[in-house]
Amino acid sequence: MNVSVVNFEEKFVKISELHSYKVIAQMNDYYFKLVRMNREFIWHSHPETDEVFVVIDGELEIALPDQVLHLKKGEMVSIPKGVEHKPKSIGECKILLIEPAATVNTGTAGGSLTDNNLEWI
Repeated sequence: MNVSVVNFEEKFVKISELHSYKVIAQMNDYYFKLVRMNREFIWHSHPETDEVFVVIDGELEIALPDQVLHLKKGEMVSIPKGVEHKPKSIGECKILLIEPAATVNTGTAGGSLTDNNLEWI
């Protein structure tokens, strides 16, 4: 068994492209994914699971049906399963996502923004 410390800064240096989800750790059937984001995403939901967003650097807005959440560096939110949401970065934002390994980034919406090419870094 290889147990090692994960440094977010070191991992983000390895991510040169925007909007490409990179797996950095696994806990049971959950992945910890990093993404550099600089866009408005699509409305979507995950009927089978909650999804956690942790802002490592930058700012993120997450629109919900009845409110807009504003997250800054060092803040996080758990979006309950089945709740429609639409993330939007304010400039470039570095995010840690925590969700089951089988979770698709676009949830039930699908489409051209679906990223099925998860890479471990």
